[in-house]
Amino acid sequence: MPKLFDDVGECVEATLQRVGGRVVMALPLGLGKPVPLVNEFYRRAQRDSSIELKIFTALSLHKPTASSDLERRFLEPFVARVFGNYPQLQYIDAVRTGSLPANIEINEFFLEPGAYLASPYAQQHYVSANYTHVVRTVLARGANVLPQLVAQRQHEGHTQLSLSCNPDLTVDLLDAAAAAGQKILTIGAVNRQLPFMFGGALREEESFDFLLDHPRYDFDLFCPPNMSIGTIDYCIGMNASALVRDGGTLQLGIGELGDAITYCLQLRHRQNPTYRRVLQDCGIEGRFGAEIAASGGTDTFSTGLYGCTEMFVDGFLELYRSGILSRRVPPDGCVLHGGFFLGPKGFYTALRNLPESERRLFGMTGISFINQLYGPDMALRVEQRHDARFINTAMMSTLLGAAVSDTLEDGAVVSGVGGQYNFVAMAHALPDGRSILAVRSTRSSKGRLSSNIVWSHGQITIPRHLRDIVITEYGIADLRGKSDAEVIAALLDITDSRFQEKLLRQAQGAGKLPREHRIAEVHRHNTPAALEKAMAPHRRAGLFTEYPFGTDFTAEEIVLAKALKHLQTRTATAAARTATTLRAVARPGMPAHLRPYLQRLQLDKPRGAGEWLLQRLMVNELRAMTEREGNES
Repeated sequence: MPKLFDDVGECVEATLQRVGGRVVMALPLGLGKPVPLVNEFYRRAQRDSSIELKIFTALSLHKPTASSDLERRFLEPFVARVFGNYPQLQYIDAVRTGSLPANIEINEFFLEPGAYLASPYAQQHYVSANYTHVVRTVLARGANVLPQLVAQRQHEGHTQLSLSCNPDLTVDLLDAAAAAGQKILTIGAVNRQLPFMFGGALREEESFDFLLDHPRYDFDLFCPPNMSIGTIDYCIGMNASALVRDGGTLQLGIGELGDAITYCLQLRHRQNPTYRRVLQDCGIEGRFGAEIAASGGTDTFSTGLYGCTEMFVDGFLELYRSGILSRRVPPDGCVLHGGFFLGPKGFYTALRNLPESERRLFGMTGISFINQLYGPDMALRVEQRHDARFINTAMMSTLLGAAVSDTLEDGAVVSGVGGQYNFVAMAHALPDGRSILAVRSTRSSKGRLSSNIVWSHGQITIPRHLRDIVITEYGIADLRGKSDAEVIAALLDITDSRFQEKLLRQAQGAGKLPREHRIAEVHRHNTPAALEKAMAPHRRAGLFTEYPFGTDFTAEEIVLAKALKHLQTRTATAAARTATTLRAVARPGMPAHLRPYLQRLQLDKPRGAGEWLLQRLMVNELRAMTEREGNES
């Protein structure tokens, strides 16, 4: 039986007595971190330099913070309402500022996307590793402490625990440590908000050495809200949804693209005639019908899908409710196997409220099972995962088919490899599997538009010899088994037309594409305006809304978020800031219908010149939005 604690200080002291002054902590990624306990370890090491604290983890979650006064006014009430009393990890700010004490070291193998680009410490201590290799790395570093958030229940007179949101590495680490004879002290920290999950997540109480359990250490779970879905992501979602086969297997990631794909799969299943019309109106079926026929389908899901995904996102629960995620696999009859989960507040509530018989359909287990085929039960994994479609996001694609998903040209790490390479490799290993990498065709930074389809890039995540299917908002490029020239031609067809000619010349100049090659006329109209025109009638019919699965933002916050985003774009350069400010100041007055938005930002009654200027900027932007929407309608 585990030793019980109701105080984090006593738990930390007992840990130090057990393992000594050198703590090598394997800390779950994402949601599974017992933050109060981790913070107490951090404080003890801060106070006592004789304690050596090394933490190996990933995805250290941090509540949103503002970079300007306007953002602060918008974020603070929202964060307080949605994130509640979720506690901040104290080491995060020290990592960002490079102010960690010499006796504390933090290594992550997957960073919160974009959050550490300006942190030399995080960049220097990042460990690039496939998800399936992390356990090997942790053991080699001498991990001796594993604290984890757990759910708890009473069952037939005894206590059971669940790894809930994070069996992903814990299951594999404990098995590997036992096999190697390496002792790791396990600490379960009970949180009553965690859904009690089954599968490999289910653990008997005696599998933990220590158990921390007191209501004062319960805290609100980290819950990133659903973000708005725009035309680009919906068009990518339509392309992806037509590549999924009924009776097959699905893997998805978090964020707007995952939500867009979920929505489009639901549209295909629930309103199939409408779905097919959208495919026609957007030119998807006419331009890429051969690719869809070869690898996907457009019918409803009569057999249903099975989910095999490292990240169990709320989109899978939506697919389950829709009757799409319904293919049960042997031997446990699950409709999904997942390694970890993270999502909006409503997702956790929905999981907690599911009857146990349904919650058991979502088997949480180790990454070694989900992210690879190899193991004693390889034949079972292959049987389960037929017609697998592993859909992941990349930042860029080179014209030769290599994918850039985690690192900038200069080596700065945006996020991490995670399991992307695992799924791409598995798609090639499965007899009927396909890897689908989704790339938004362009990006904008400081007022400058760039193509995400590039000739070359100094850092790659997926090498070109593993190229498979790439999709953008403009279509589908099936690259598997193609020559370099065929690959380049296919990717040019789904590139934003504003960049096609330059890329064409680069490829021809490098001798990789015939001089006489021309991009067909049908692919010469890849523009945002063309997509908006194709989607407009379907939007007017009530489809493709900004928040199809709801949101934690209020109606006023949705409008303000748009206005702030537009304002950020308008003020990306010094010249643009000056022009925008002059326009705002030169246009007096405040329409009555804008007052609620200014009240929300506490700018309806400005105090001082600074607040007055912020008010004018917001009034000007909100007015401009109103005028744009009026013109569009």
